[in-house]
Amino acid sequence: MKIFISVGEPSGDLHGANLVRHLRRQRPKAKLVGYGGTRMAEAGCELLENTSDLAVMWLSRVILRLGTFLRLLLRANRYFRDERPDAVVLIDFPGFNWWIARRAKAHGIPVFYYGAPQIWAWARWRVGKMRRLIDHVLCKLPFEEDWYRRQGCNATYVGHPYFDELRGQRLDEDFIAQHQAGSPLVAILPGSRTQEVTGNFRWLLRAAEHTRAQVPAVRFAVACYRESHARRVRKMLAGSDLPIEVFVRQTPELIHLASCCMAVSGSVSLELLYHAKPTVILYWVSRPAYFIQRFFRKVKYITLVNLLSTEELFPRDLRPYDPQQPDAASVLMPEYLTCQDRSPQIARHVVEWLTDPDQRDQRVAALAALRDRVGHGGASQRAADYLLGALDQSYTQRHVDAAAPDTGSLPQRLAG
Repeated sequence: MKIFISVGEPSGDLHGANLVRHLRRQRPKAKLVGYGGTRMAEAGCELLENTSDLAVMWLSRVILRLGTFLRLLLRANRYFRDERPDAVVLIDFPGFNWWIARRAKAHGIPVFYYGAPQIWAWARWRVGKMRRLIDHVLCKLPFEEDWYRRQGCNATYVGHPYFDELRGQRLDEDFIAQHQAGSPLVAILPGSRTQEVTGNFRWLLRAAEHTRAQVPAVRFAVACYRESHARRVRKMLAGSDLPIEVFVRQTPELIHLASCCMAVSGSVSLELLYHAKPTVILYWVSRPAYFIQRFFRKVKYITLVNLLSTEELFPRDLRPYDPQQPDAASVLMPEYLTCQDRSPQIARHVVEWLTDPDQRDQRVAALAALRDRVGHGGASQRAADYLLGALDQSYTQRHVDAAAPDTGSLPQRLAG
């Protein structure tokens, strides 16, 4: 058995690695190959190329990397033609993976989308593409299966693979002991993409300044995904007198140590949910991008935690979260999708959690209740089971068809 896996961002590399481990456990002799990152390679996937840092947003940035994307696409096409894998598994990264799906379908290879793009939220016209190009949609969120099925797609809910990683997480106890202190800590999570760090950290830094003006004893720690991000953050901190430290690859420990957090929207919100950590979310975009998103966004919230907890997924009122909206208190993670400076509003939430224990305890309890409802593990195992089951069924059917007597066409049978 030969399976090609395509990943293009850090979270996909993480989920791909867990999937690879479960596939290897059940089929040790299976050949797993494709595009991914170091985690997938360590799990036993043969990488044609490391692509875990390819994720970009907005057309202008895509154009800058067009040559890279084209080269990878042509290489994948040659592999499909020459090696004929039994299946292609796509993980997130829709811009590039749609093209991978096209080439796989052109060669008659079944395509599985594990962690399908959130087209129900941003780009519903793409559901036609999903029907044409994807044979099996493996959904991460509970409401997705019904939505995709109603659009005519073959969809199955397997759960969010991030919870598998979180359940197996082991914290660095030495680091925690070293940075434990009596004063409250606010963790700042500026995103896993360079583009996110560049666009959002300056506003989070301003929010930290507003917070310290009201809570002088507070400390801050920035959790960076990679060293290049840390260098960028340290450069932006030049001249600041804030009590703020920058760390790389210590996100779980900093979340554990923090009284509350400020974060850029992304899958990290599920990690914050898992730890029941009060968090305010920012996603800053340029003014043109903010104008454009209004025509594509079909949900009110962009944070997964809020989408999982809202009673109405597709409300009529699609204006971004406003702390003055009537149901603001029920939004578990206040979020700011914006092209403006929202640092005072962000700081207001942080200050409330730092100075009002009752408000913080209520938020922790609400997050814990949602976590207990949706934060179950096993997604990677269920995805592997589904994938292998579908391939085994297809293999059996091909052999049945091959063994069946060739009775010819109806005219031939009548002539005989």
